[in-house]
Amino acid sequence: MKALILAGGFATRLRPLSCTRPKQLFPIVNKPLLDWVIENLERNGVKEIVVAVNYMADALRNYYEKKQTKATIIFSLENRPLGTAGPIKNAEPNLKGKEPFFVINGDILSNMNLRKMKNAHDRIPGPATIALRRVDDASRFGVVDLDEEKYIRRFVEKPKGENRNRLINAGAYILSQEIFDLIPEENRKISIEREIFPILAKEGKLRGYITEGLWMDIGTHPDYLQANFALLKMPGKKNSIGRNVKISPNAKIVEPVAIGDEVVVNEGAKIGPLTVVGDNSEIDEGCSIERSVLFPRCLIESSTSIKEAIIGEGTVIGRRVKIGEQSVIGDHCEILDDVILNKNVKVCPSKEVGENVLESCHIM
Repeated sequence: MKALILAGGFATRLRPLSCTRPKQLFPIVNKPLLDWVIENLERNGVKEIVVAVNYMADALRNYYEKKQTKATIIFSLENRPLGTAGPIKNAEPNLKGKEPFFVINGDILSNMNLRKMKNAHDRIPGPATIALRRVDDASRFGVVDLDEEKYIRRFVEKPKGENRNRLINAGAYILSQEIFDLIPEENRKISIEREIFPILAKEGKLRGYITEGLWMDIGTHPDYLQANFALLKMPGKKNSIGRNVKISPNAKIVEPVAIGDEVVVNEGAKIGPLTVVGDNSEIDEGCSIERSVLFPRCLIESSTSIKEAIIGEGTVIGRRVKIGEQSVIGDHCEILDDVILNKNVKVCPSKEVGENVLESCHIM
């Protein structure tokens, strides 16, 4: 079986972190998001994976050229953004055959059982089956109107007010080979959700499959934090401590946490709960870090407090700094001693911050 991963988006809502890496290389508990997607496909019997890329394509290709995977990885380059249907047409030479194939949004963290979904598709063949998910709040998403035979009647874009139908498109599809004939040849952005699926639904040819288990859409900074927290809280999981880690006997580690390779945690530091520390980082004495994610190679100097924040790769946080909730510091920044960054401060990459920022803002 083959699969196509859609990984060409700009991830604008994840700036400033996405200014320096594609979303699919964001670490989730110290492993790139795309690794989680690929591993779930492999567990479900996929042998060949096509990754549709555009934004920062070289970063993705360089990473996977050096990485061993069970499945064969092929890259399909979009010379311009092609939406969600255009990449399928663009990858047709790699996906063409007799069998249906998966299409997966590359920003979904999930352990959905795709084998069961394929079995459901095979029992009643058609051009497409969409994975569906029940959510508590469907206002961020389009909801799906599903009939008793699991055919999709229609889509409702981001409903307002109370809506009892909480089934949403889960960003995973099984498409039969006939789908290629339904996607225009035009070299433009084409949305499979808005231009192809509604036609199939109107013709009574679009089926839905309700999935269970872990499912998270990583579109915003809070989503990204919650994805890390969800994996840290998975049943049976214990603290994950990497190789060659040095933790002072007087440091306090509060479960659950994940600490990468070659990390140093010095005397009196408190890490956790719900904290991820990236590889080759150092936490100095007296620091407190909770409900936060540190990318690799961060230096957090003494007596600094970080709460519910994201710290980009290679960033240096000085002494006695306080970083508040929902703040996001880009890669290779320096926050000088005694600075306070209050709630929801975003700092662009390679910036130096030497003054307090007490209101929500973006530092460009």
